[in-house]
Amino acid sequence: MLWRKFNGEKINLPIKEAVAETIKRESAKGIRLKVCIGTDSQVKGSETEFATVIVFLREHAGGFMFISNFKTKQPFHLKERMLTEVAKSIEIAYELCDLFIEHHVEMEVHADINTNPAFKSNDSLKEAMGYILGMGFAFKAKPEAFASSSCADKVVN
Repeated sequence: MLWRKFNGEKINLPIKEAVAETIKRESAKGIRLKVCIGTDSQVKGSETEFATVIVFLREHAGGFMFISNFKTKQPFHLKERMLTEVAKSIEIAYELCDLFIEHHVEMEVHADINTNPAFKSNDSLKEAMGYILGMGFAFKAKPEAFASSSCADKVVN
C-alpha cells in the first residue's frame, strides 16, 4: 500500500516504520496520542475506490492523518463492501498494534456503518462489530466513527 500525508507528501518508509517514528517524535515533545483507523469507499461506475486513514489525535493539540487509496473494478454488494472496508482497517490495525501497545497509545477501529436500522449499511453492523472486537480492538460505528465517516470520506476520490 502507498501512503501519503494529508498535504499530499508521500510517505517513503514502510507504514510501520513511519508510524513508529511519528509516535516517538510526538512522545519526545510530551504529546499523548490516540490513533483511530478507518476506511471508506465510493463506487463510481465500474470502479470502487477505498481510502484507509490512520488518524493521530494529539491530546489538546489537534491531529493529523496518513492516507492510502486503492481502486478496484471488482463489483461488491453493499454488505460485502462494508465488510471489505472493515477488513482493510483491521489489516492496518493488526500490522501496527504492537507499536501501540509498546508505546501505550490508545487505538480504535472505526466502521462507516450506521447504528440506525433504517440505513442499509446497518445490515453489516453485527458482523463488523464481531470482527473488530474479535480481533481485540476497540470499535466505533456511526456517528462516533469519524475516522471512516469523516476523515476517510474526505479523501476517497
